[in-house]
Amino acid sequence: MKTIAVLGSTGSIGTQTLEVVRANGDLKIAALAAGRNVELLEKQIREFSPRVVAVWEEEAARKLKTAVSDMDVKIVTGMDGLIEISTLPEVEVLVTAIVGMIGIRPTVEAIKAGKDIALANKETLVTAGHIIMPLAKEHNVRILPVDSEHSAIFQSLNGEHHEQIDKLLITASGGPFRGKKRADLEKVKVEDALKHPNWAMGQKITIDSATLVNKGLEVMEAKWLFHVDLDQIEVVVQPQSVIHSMVQFVDGAVIAQLGTPDMKLPIQYALYYPDRRYLTGERLDFAKLGQITFEKPDMETFLGLPLALQASRIGGSMPTVFNAANERAVSKFLHREIGFTDIYQIIIESMEHHKVQQQPTIEDILDTEKATYEFIESRW
Repeated sequence: MKTIAVLGSTGSIGTQTLEVVRANGDLKIAALAAGRNVELLEKQIREFSPRVVAVWEEEAARKLKTAVSDMDVKIVTGMDGLIEISTLPEVEVLVTAIVGMIGIRPTVEAIKAGKDIALANKETLVTAGHIIMPLAKEHNVRILPVDSEHSAIFQSLNGEHHEQIDKLLITASGGPFRGKKRADLEKVKVEDALKHPNWAMGQKITIDSATLVNKGLEVMEAKWLFHVDLDQIEVVVQPQSVIHSMVQFVDGAVIAQLGTPDMKLPIQYALYYPDRRYLTGERLDFAKLGQITFEKPDMETFLGLPLALQASRIGGSMPTVFNAANERAVSKFLHREIGFTDIYQIIIESMEHHKVQQQPTIEDILDTEKATYEFIESRW
């Protein structure tokens, strides 16, 4: 029996993690954390009987306490609550499926407490990779990637020698606007951007896929996860989303991980690593598939990727600015306050305005996030 805690249990990755738990008899939920979705969280509590549950806001906590007053469960709130469930003695693996930089502190404390991390929170490595990876090494903790692309690389590296990596090939679907030009993007509506061709994901990550920001974030993460230079990472558009990513080695061999677009596979792989378990679902039918095609990403139209590479090369606090600016811009787009291409403009202006701090602490990172939000609100 393996005991886990899930940060972000009511989101896309969180609910699919619980599907994996439901399908297997040897995973136990010790703790859950969510934002405001009290109704779904109550159902999860009743099904999985966690010992501790965290919600961010006091009002949501009051509602939840009333709803589950007949259950033996402790309800905690805020950052202290997230840290409490992340460091419970019985937890072996912490699934970080929470969105935003709110996930950094609980991850740090979980690592210090010796918990393995099933990582789905992009911000943790994008903004604090220089802190997280050395800390994990110091505490002999495994960072197990849940992102499909990083999981694919992780799987492709199994049994191989890290020093023999030539390059990582991260695949992208190209999003809903693949083949469009900049003028086409000016007319994009929220509903259009939320129609991903292959994956069912949360709204934020779906918009990030449409701008190619998501791919940029994945490149930034991969640099830290796999200890490679930025120049050793290449993005390849693979519209069928069958190849989830690849590794090219020094002898020219390329090892890829293929499968249907189903996030439960990388989630389950992270939870049971190094073992594989049976997973229900559709299998690849190569005869039916017919072909797998490849393209270069259009970095003149989709600025999310080149801006991410620029932020990563500058380093220090700049990746935090890139991430925070995108997060706020996407929120404004989803609320119909700005246009689609304004997302790029907000990121550009925020990066141009920022004075870089080298080797930022967690406090510096959070201060930079706040300053970036304030700058955006003063302009947009």
